Amino acid sequence: MEKIIHGSTNVFADIGLPDATERQAKLKLALAINDTITARKLTQTQAANLLEINQPKISALANYKLEGFSVERLMNFLTALDRDVEIIIRKPRKRSKGSTGRGEIRVAAA
Repeated sequence: MEKIIHGSTNVFADIGLPDATERQAKLKLALAINDTITARKLTQTQAANLLEINQPKISALANYKLEGFSVERLMNFLTALDRDVEIIIRKPRKRSKGSTGRGEIRVAAA
């Protein structure tokens, strides 16, 4: 019988990647950006013009290739899309394997 191991709320930490908290924040921001672009039925070209970037960068966002984007830049994109960004930092309830002990960042676009 296989042993089931429950992960944390951050898959990046669970698999031991560096900067797991930042990676998760970027992913949540990119998800909100992509959801907003889809909901507004914007083409990649229209979204690029609105965010003042080129279309290949929109394609990278759509495919969650986030290496070239900072958290700040992604938050600015959401602001340009008329979305509010809220960051909540909480101390983890229970320290799990892979936890940095620095708390969790949740990014909610409203």
